Amino acid sequence: MTDAARIKPAQLNVAIFAGCMVAFLGFGFAATFGVFLAPMSADLGWGREVFSLSVAIQALAWGFAQPVAGAIADRFGTARVLAFGAVFAGVGFALRGLVTDPVLFVLTGVLVGIGTGAASFPIVIGALGKIVTPQRRSFILGLGTAAASLGMFVAAPAATTMIGGIGWQTALIVIGASFALILPFLIFIARVSKPTASGSSASDFGHALGTAFRDRSYLCLFFGFFVCGFHVAFIQTHMPAYVVDSGLALWVGGWSLAFIGLFNIAGSFLSGWSGQVYSKKKVLSGIYFTRAVVITCFILIPLSETSVLVFSALMGLLWLSTVPLTMGLVAQTQGLRFFSTLAGLVFLSHQTGSFIGAWLGGRIYDLTQDYTPMWWAAVALGLLAALIHMPIREAPGPLALAEQS
Repeated sequence: MTDAARIKPAQLNVAIFAGCMVAFLGFGFAATFGVFLAPMSADLGWGREVFSLSVAIQALAWGFAQPVAGAIADRFGTARVLAFGAVFAGVGFALRGLVTDPVLFVLTGVLVGIGTGAASFPIVIGALGKIVTPQRRSFILGLGTAAASLGMFVAAPAATTMIGGIGWQTALIVIGASFALILPFLIFIARVSKPTASGSSASDFGHALGTAFRDRSYLCLFFGFFVCGFHVAFIQTHMPAYVVDSGLALWVGGWSLAFIGLFNIAGSFLSGWSGQVYSKKKVLSGIYFTRAVVITCFILIPLSETSVLVFSALMGLLWLSTVPLTMGLVAQTQGLRFFSTLAGLVFLSHQTGSFIGAWLGGRIYDLTQDYTPMWWAAVALGLLAALIHMPIREAPGPLALAEQS
């Protein structure tokens, strides 16, 4: 494992910047793909379940790819994993602009999901978290998450502008090509990020997984992150269409996602800082409870441009602010040797929630022409997540203690 103390400060700072750029480029368009739902469904004559199912499969493939990518990163290094993911995601997005058969379109979700699972910000911030001191780890995790959020802020209006200017098909091909921009930054990450479990056998990984899943704290993080995925995928997939359905302009839906990304920059920084000062589990519980309150207010007040943008700003503060705290608790309770693997499995739970949030939203809308049941489900799950995180013990578990001995 690369000791942060042995890396030159300038080299470390360049690697952190490069990691933030990878998070920026790899997350933005993947997180704001929902702006394509209305125009693609209208042009191709699809029900919304077709689009939603592709996004849901993308989320699930992302989730299954994440722990595999994490295990490979733990054993062989991060840069190769990120390069593989960038190519896969780019090809997947480009194909979305070329295929018009609904079955093939749904299957592109597998390519994009595998690619984003290997090249997304959880892999990046995992690498960054290993090369900094424990005192800085929570803040650096927040910094990487903020960079991903900035990508979301830029990508949503950019995609909306491209759809209006060059059409959704060409826009998707351009987005696919943009993933190639990730590759040059990997040189700087490769210089400092080394494998942490290079000498581990399959049985070592199996032992680590068994030990983690017997730890109550890890289980709480695993199941709690499911709720975050449900919230994020439902809103980012269906919010633009929900806005248009309510009679508001298309730009409001695009800017709602952009506002989420913009305000999540502040939310991620605040989350990373708070994880160094306050109890991480209590902050996490507070975030989920506040989400439930904000969604409830949004449902009950009349919909307008102002209410959409205010809701998006508030949700942005709470959006990925769960990530630095959740990943920080995984590192704190389970140690760093198998961190990318165990963090990847927690993210699989997140993406399982994403699958249900994205797909079920489209399914319910096609059946009822109404998203209201999904909004209330999001409220109930937010309250449940607030409770799930409270039993976490913020102390090293068996894996972390074994690593220290």
